[in-house]
Amino acid sequence: MPSNRVVRVRTRQDGVAAARLREGIEAIREELGVTPDFPPEVEEAAARAAAAPRLPELDRTDLPFVTIDPEGSMDLDQALHIERAPEGDADGGYVVHYAIADLHAFISPGDPVDEESHRRGETLYGADSKIPLHPKVISEDAGSLLPDQVRPALLWTIRVDAQGEGTAVHVERALVRSRRRLTYVEAQAAVDDGTAEEVLVLLGEVGRLRMAREAARGGVSLPLPEQEIDIEGDHWRLELRRQLPVEEWNAQISLLTGFAAASLMVYARVGLLRTLPPPDPRDVQRLHRTARALGIEWPAEQLYPDFIRSLDPELPHHAAMVVASTRLLRGSGYVALDGEVPEQPLHAALASEYAHVTAPLRRLGDRYAGEVCLALCAGTEVPDWVRERLPGLPATLQGSGQRGNRYQRAVVDLVEAGVLAPRVGEVFAGVVVDVDEDDPRAGDVAVEAVAVEARVTATEDLPLGTDVRVRLVTADVESRRVAFELVEDAAQA
Repeated sequence: MPSNRVVRVRTRQDGVAAARLREGIEAIREELGVTPDFPPEVEEAAARAAAAPRLPELDRTDLPFVTIDPEGSMDLDQALHIERAPEGDADGGYVVHYAIADLHAFISPGDPVDEESHRRGETLYGADSKIPLHPKVISEDAGSLLPDQVRPALLWTIRVDAQGEGTAVHVERALVRSRRRLTYVEAQAAVDDGTAEEVLVLLGEVGRLRMAREAARGGVSLPLPEQEIDIEGDHWRLELRRQLPVEEWNAQISLLTGFAAASLMVYARVGLLRTLPPPDPRDVQRLHRTARALGIEWPAEQLYPDFIRSLDPELPHHAAMVVASTRLLRGSGYVALDGEVPEQPLHAALASEYAHVTAPLRRLGDRYAGEVCLALCAGTEVPDWVRERLPGLPATLQGSGQRGNRYQRAVVDLVEAGVLAPRVGEVFAGVVVDVDEDDPRAGDVAVEAVAVEARVTATEDLPLGTDVRVRLVTADVESRRVAFELVEDAAQA
């Protein structure tokens, strides 16, 4: 499956499948050398810090923040409040308040929690458990923006004009309190039935404006569905679902903040950027050939972001085109700034400079980028402990990102094999979504009935973007391997 597809796993009750899943995940952890457990000295330091945090003087608990997250989330990095700009404001528009968990309240440079976070780099997600970046006493309790709790935060205040463009930004430390914790489903239901509170109404307005700005800027987001893994008793089940509009709007607020942070850091020539190189022209040319093979019109003058936005992943040949387009978004990384701007500072998919600052409970780099922006807005020097670590952060984050991708892929491969193990020999309808360059008889097939994408082989060239019938020939939980073969004679099905 594509490594950039979002995956969520739910275990509804214990049973054979859940037990087997946990055994498989334990094997994956051993292979990758990762564990959810922290050394005793790290847990002890975290508990002490959680009991006595460094709290800011500014109190903004008057702002009625809400959080919007997947169901069951406890590590809540972000809380949101949006209001219309005051009457008479020349630009009109909105004021976005975005509270981000403040880990400096709990972590001191060089302490056991800090050093362990550098070893881990990011939270790893898989199945109904995870390998957290920080001990849960911080990440799911004292540092999390849980409802009805006063919490230390980095409070971003961003002015957005009536066209959706950010015009001013300020970030400062403050105490905040979330009034409500909403799931994406709850928030979307309130929007759909007309009962949404004002913050959700305004989130929709700003989100849609920002999406329009993204299109005008030349940014691109691939419409890949989420894969949800549901385990109930002895049964494993997979489903694909598209993102809800409220999820896309919420993501736009995070992107807005990341753009604001990057603009501060690029101007001051110090900080940490998230980067993605422009696509190789040869890859774009290859995609044009793929589009022709799939019978999808792609005018020569149409830029690839506009082309990708025109695709409907519900159509088989378009779904194959979306998968093929992931090759344009490879090579993401981080770059540290301290005195000069790198030759390539852009995130090509976003068509702008960009920084990760909105998930410090789950990503190490966000804590450092947030500290840089705090100093720049306050007109003070960036702390020495931040500057000392900046040069090594890109390599640390690149390594943890690769480890996170391997962990996620292995868990999904495990579950896919578990779902399909009883069905070896069955024939399914599918769509060929990718064909190997070096062997056109091998590639990937998407099987919607079981929400699986896996390897497929044939005796002749695979028909890219075509509805096919495939037989499941391998579904091995131990090796986490799933494979299909093309049924070339429909009568054999």
